[in-house]
Amino acid sequence: MTDAPLVTILDDEPAIRTMLSDALEEAGFRTMGFARATEFEAALKTTTPDVCLVDLSLPDRDGLSLVHRLALEQGAIVIIISGRAQVQDRVTGLELGADDYIIKPFDPAEVVARIRARLRKPGPTAQTGDTARFNGWTAYFDRYILTDSDGAETPFSHAEGEVLRLFLERPKRLISRAMMQESLGGAAGESFDRAMDVRISRLRTKLREDPKNPRLIKTIYGAGYIFLGDVSWG
Repeated sequence: MTDAPLVTILDDEPAIRTMLSDALEEAGFRTMGFARATEFEAALKTTTPDVCLVDLSLPDRDGLSLVHRLALEQGAIVIIISGRAQVQDRVTGLELGADDYIIKPFDPAEVVARIRARLRKPGPTAQTGDTARFNGWTAYFDRYILTDSDGAETPFSHAEGEVLRLFLERPKRLISRAMMQESLGGAAGESFDRAMDVRISRLRTKLREDPKNPRLIKTIYGAGYIFLGDVSWG
């Protein structure tokens, strides 16, 4: 059990923490629950979670700012669980680096399934690794950092890293929306498409792409995307 993935649950409602903890532990995960952001942040100094479930409406802080920090600094999978069902809240959460957004009320089995889908993503292979170089950039997937030719560093989130790795492992090949959905998980549809659009837009910004005429990540309208850089791993 000590090797089981650790899922932290940040929600001020005890019933939700208990419900999620029971479902996750029955599914073989370890869990830790927190009611306040301050307690959770203190635990992060000595604990490294694999997955963070974060409610947005916390008594001591808005959860969106915490999501942004988790995505960029911790490298954990971040899933928002919130009663905020507005489209703008979902979009903002994805833009800040969340991997998924689940609206209350929910079935605990759905949360377990989404976590499992995220954790099944393939890691480094013998053909790739944790470091990729392309067009003056170096991507460090173990540290979630991009460096340019001058050594300047730009962090990227776990969610952005999933998309970037997908492109770098398949350079100069068309990647359809269906392939992205199959590789990255999540339910196909408008929500998934919006999430991908957000992450690709953020990656282009970090790679200093011209939004009107990007050089590396090209949109093939009606078909998908293609990454045009030359990539080396190791």
